[in-house]
Order: sequence, then C-alpha cells, then structure tokens
Amino acid sequence: MQDYIVDLHIHLGRTASGKPVKITASNQLTLEAVLEEASFKKGLDMVGVIDCQVPEVLIGLRNRIASGELRELVDGGVQMGDITLILGAEVEIYDENCQGVIHALCYMKTVERMVEFSNWLSKRMKNVTLSTQRVYANAVDIQHEVHRLGGLFIPAHVFTPFKSLYGKGVKWSLNEVFESELIDAIELGLSADTYMAERIKELEKYTFLSNSDAHSVGKIAREYQKVRMKEPSFEELRLALKEVDGRRVVANYGLSPQLGKYYTTVCEKCLTPFLHGKDICSRCYHTKFVKGVSDRIDELADKEGLLRHRPPYIHQVPLDFIPGVGPKTLSKLRGVFGTEMGILHEASYDDLVEVVGEKVASLIVAARSGKLAFKSGGGGRFGKVSDS
Repeated sequence: MQDYIVDLHIHLGRTASGKPVKITASNQLTLEAVLEEASFKKGLDMVGVIDCQVPEVLIGLRNRIASGELRELVDGGVQMGDITLILGAEVEIYDENCQGVIHALCYMKTVERMVEFSNWLSKRMKNVTLSTQRVYANAVDIQHEVHRLGGLFIPAHVFTPFKSLYGKGVKWSLNEVFESELIDAIELGLSADTYMAERIKELEKYTFLSNSDAHSVGKIAREYQKVRMKEPSFEELRLALKEVDGRRVVANYGLSPQLGKYYTTVCEKCLTPFLHGKDICSRCYHTKFVKGVSDRIDELADKEGLLRHRPPYIHQVPLDFIPGVGPKTLSKLRGVFGTEMGILHEASYDDLVEVVGEKVASLIVAARSGKLAFKSGGGGRFGKVSDS
C-alpha cells in the first residue's frame, strides 16, 4: 500500500480547440494544463476532471491513448507519466423531490464508459458540451445509470447555500432525493470540514472528500486528500472509498472553514455578518441574508461527537491566501522546493527564511500548524488571513 495525493474536482475552462466548457472557469484551464499543473507544480498523484462528458474532450482522450501519449489502466483511469486522470462529469439535478438545485459528481472507469454516459446525458441535457448542465431526469434514475455503468456517484459541495444537497436541495435528509445506498462518498466543500459534517447522523457511513472545485489552474489542490491504495487507479479509489482491506482516505487537507466563501451568514446586499436575534442588516437595513454553512449545519445537527473513526482533517491555508505570497514569490519558492506539496509540508522554517524572509516564512509555518487568525468568509466572498 502507498499513500497518494488526490484532488477529484477540477473543471475545464476550454477544450483543446478553444471552445468553452465551464463558462466561469479560466480560459487557460485545458486538460493539458490541468495535468501539467497537477503533476509538476502541485505534486498530485491523481486528479478527477469533472467535465469529461464533453465530446471533444473524449475524442482528444481517445486520440492520445491511440498515439501512446496516454495509457488507459487495466483497473481504470488514464495515466500520463506519474499522474492518473479519473474521468468525471458534474451534473445539475432538479426533480420533483428536490427543494432546490443539487450538483453531483459522476465518475467513470474508462473512456468508453464515459462515452456511454455522455450519450445518455445528451438525450436528457440541453448542451452536453458545457459543464454542470441540468439533467432532465429523476435523481435516482441518474444514480442507477451511473452504477449500471460501473461508476461512482458523489454529491458535490453538499453544504454550500446554492446548488447543493443540504444548502437548498433537501429540507432535512438526503433520502428525500437520493437512494442512500447508491451514494459512494460525500464531498464537503470549501466552507465545511469533517468536524462540522460529522454532526449529521445520516452521513456517518460515508467517506468524506475534500476537493478543490478548481476554476483556474492555480486553485488546483486548494483542497485534497491523501488516499491509501495499492496503485492510483479507478478501482483502487472505489475500494478506498469503501475502506476495503486497509485502503482508505488517511487524511483530508482543506481550507479552515472560516476561509470558505459561505462559512458565515451575511447580508445578501452588503455582506455584513448576520447578528443573531436580528431580522435586518445592521449596516444597510436589507432584510435578506445568505445563510452560512455553519448555521445550516447547526440546523441539521442531530448528534455530537464522532461515532466512527475518521481521518484527521488538516486545516491548510493555500499559499496564495498567505499575505506576501504573490506570483513572483510563489515562483521563487517552487524554484527552490519543487512542488507546492513540498513547500506546504516539507520545507523547514530556516530554509523558507532564506528564500522569502522571516515574516512570510513565519506565516507559512503558522498556516501549517493551524495558528493563523482569519476573517470569516460569507455570501460568496472568501475569508482572509490576518497577517498581524
């Protein structure tokens, strides 16, 4: 067994020919750029690209496998050098059982299985060439199709106020929309961690994932997990999610929830934090608020404490959140320490001081040990690190 670093939620901004995929993602976020950044700069071993249902992406993968540039693994996944690509599709669900829109991640073992899934989606989706489109089908029917094809079905960023399972997708329980046995894991999202999600009893049986939901190259590995497997392949990932024979997620790495865009409840208009007991904004007197993940979990919580062993959730501050670490400084750090994983986990304080000076080195080490102070995010605005 070996531990591999995995980020399973990365978008594409454009196809190889320049056609849009995820409208809100960077134009530089192509499949080639994802693989290069993830492998050589971030230090990841496995990535999940969740716009692989796009026909042009699938044609490109077929051609690159045929040429020998990429290799499809026997146990699933596509390998380029030392990195494994897991083929995924993010779909938008809204059926008669949903209280609101829900996003879900659907992963397939092979290119041909993703071709089948893409064809199935194209009959139930207005534009299969774009990311995260509405699927005009019942949620459970989508789950059954994913599992018929041997795939994995994972509700995405389940606590965010918009387009998620617990945000507005259900009132109280995932069983209102999904078949619980056809869910393979739960993705927490940037504004929640294990200790928050574990307060909901029905999530007890699922493995928790922390993924970046990257919309630009630099955000890849903003959150990730360390997964123990025999090899970085689709089937080994499936077994790890089920914790079979020692395979498992051994650690989650993610933003301190306060840094997430939706941690705290804020005024919809001016983003002033909500004052409990008040029904009007103290600053602009607006009466509508965006409910934060922390308050939503307080509503849903039906237990306290861990009822099963969970891997540690290591609160991590991405380098570009740290004051003083701009593009030039990050490039300098990479030049000395290699990948961002090396900077975040391995570089000593003394070595960091030699490259970036005492102040920035102190902030990086403080981030590593969970000693930074934050200003909480909310309403779509990320939190901030205090540099004092």
